[in-house]
Amino acid sequence: MERLTQQIDAYVAWKRELMREITRYRSWLEANRLNSDSVAAKLERALRVLRTDHITLAFVGEFSRGKTELINSLFFSSYGQRMLPSHAGRTTMCPTELFFDPRSEHSYIRLLPIETRVSEASVAQFKRAPRHWVNIPLDVTDPGNMIAAFNQVSKTKPMKVEDAIQLGFHPDTLENSDKPGVVMVPAWRHALVNFDHPLLRQGLRILDTPGLNALGCEPELTLSMLPSAQAILFLLSADTGVTASDMAAWQQHIHPLEEDSHASLFAVLNKIDVLWDDLAGETFVQNSIRQIQTITARQLGIKPDDILPLSAKQALLAKVRKDPALLARSQMHNLETLLCERIVKQKERLIEDHVVNQVLGLVQNSQHVLNLRLEQVTQQQALLNAHQQDNGQMLFELTAKTKEDHSQHHKRLLGLKTNQRLLKRQGDMLRAAVRPEQLEKHMERARKELTSCWTTLGINQAILHFFSSIQNDLHSLSYEVETANTMVAAVYRRHNEENPLNGVDAPQFNVERYCRELKQLQVKADQFRLHLKSLLTEQKSLARRFFATLAQEVVGMHQRLRQDADQWANDALMPLMQHTLEHKQLLETHMLRLKALAQENQQTRQRTQQLARYRADLSAQLNEAADMLRNLRRPAPIQRHSKVVNLPLAARSMSANE
Repeated sequence: MERLTQQIDAYVAWKRELMREITRYRSWLEANRLNSDSVAAKLERALRVLRTDHITLAFVGEFSRGKTELINSLFFSSYGQRMLPSHAGRTTMCPTELFFDPRSEHSYIRLLPIETRVSEASVAQFKRAPRHWVNIPLDVTDPGNMIAAFNQVSKTKPMKVEDAIQLGFHPDTLENSDKPGVVMVPAWRHALVNFDHPLLRQGLRILDTPGLNALGCEPELTLSMLPSAQAILFLLSADTGVTASDMAAWQQHIHPLEEDSHASLFAVLNKIDVLWDDLAGETFVQNSIRQIQTITARQLGIKPDDILPLSAKQALLAKVRKDPALLARSQMHNLETLLCERIVKQKERLIEDHVVNQVLGLVQNSQHVLNLRLEQVTQQQALLNAHQQDNGQMLFELTAKTKEDHSQHHKRLLGLKTNQRLLKRQGDMLRAAVRPEQLEKHMERARKELTSCWTTLGINQAILHFFSSIQNDLHSLSYEVETANTMVAAVYRRHNEENPLNGVDAPQFNVERYCRELKQLQVKADQFRLHLKSLLTEQKSLARRFFATLAQEVVGMHQRLRQDADQWANDALMPLMQHTLEHKQLLETHMLRLKALAQENQQTRQRTQQLARYRADLSAQLNEAADMLRNLRRPAPIQRHSKVVNLPLAARSMSANE
């Protein structure tokens, strides 16, 4: 995986360069007294996105498809043996995350006991409470210690059928034990593995999942963990193709994610070594692989290029034996090419959309103001040269004109601050339309109805009423959003009439994407309601599962909506505020310089020289701004050969929720 390591290294270096330029721009604003709280907050958000950014790959599929073997081949071949348990049958019994934690001095495995399912808290909430986890130190210098620690993820424990049902399991999905009325359940609900590996150190995260027939028992996987991944690799076996259970898992859990999230879906056709036939010849073998690849693409409804034939077992063996011919035949390079050319490139585009273009707009705004000031100083310098005999009087006139411009921008700034206060009040109304107390009220009502009803119809109505209440709140919010957008549009229209050379599009708050997200959650709620397993679950257990999964997703959506409303209300007028404030500050500096020149008893030549030095200072500031722009526009590593589009300022004045 040398190529992938190099590509991710280049991606991380690019992000670090972006962080340096954003920090440089922030210091530049402060040095020139052009900074403001809103701009500083926006730059800090951009830096936080870059600092916390990572790439997540999720490996999913039925058991015995080779998910864990593929991860062994990717990360643990240097140990000369399998680290993660990868024998026949089910091995990964709980979702397992592999990552690098820079805050921890030592590697570790943390395991969340299966009994935590009795709580309404989600795995994400438990991650913020370390006391609930069992911590196992991981000695990366001792392969035996690592194997023993990793074997924990395959542990099971006996449990009465009634208790397993209370935890959300269905008996048909569990193995029977030697005792009647007792089944084997996973010992752990979730595993976190902090492991120092070059790829993980650079921000790559891996999610290994149990067999997809277990996904229904941990709905949080399909509700939040898988949708947050940049790529989902669906493992299939070349010797069986797409089985009925594979297709059911694909249609129910995986394929819907293509529309619900930004995740890219790919199928890995593993175990192609079963098709190797030395008697038939390599041409016959490759034709067979291509045929299965084409059939699989047609069955899953994706492009043949998104089907990756490989052999994880042979790739691991080739790496351990240092056999390049066997490694090439395993076709592991297919996965490396995919990760480099598709997934990392997609991540680069997201960073450009959500960080680079936002900061470019701010820097170009500053550059525009400086250019205007430099043009004015150049014109004034020419006027002084043309009136050398009475340039003292000319300086007084220029000072008066600059003072008048300064007063005008000061009034505009006061007007914008008034509009900002009005918009803040409108933002308060937006938040009031989706206040957390209202959501808690809906949840409390749903909780009472779910635990008190005794019929399937009552359960269905309770869940339907819950989502209907949230939908009504979003409709009420839409009216407030329309008012706020109209207000902002009017302010921008007036600004553009006064500053035709600096036309900026008004950022509009968009609530439609939250309505779409709610509809997607409603679809999943319908699956939850109508699923046979839910109907066989005792009411209290069903209510607990509903609030630990679907309801928590609604809570998360609600929180993001409120945060976006806050951010939009604070940032909507920021481009205009920045433009006017920078004009005002530069005019103030210019006015003081002109006044000093006019008051001092100097020769014409000295005055001209001082004004020329001021012009040189502005030119130096412009050069620094241009240098920052060049560095920010530098294409991302995989896009070196494609041109970064230089959008007009109007197109880049995007609201924070876009």
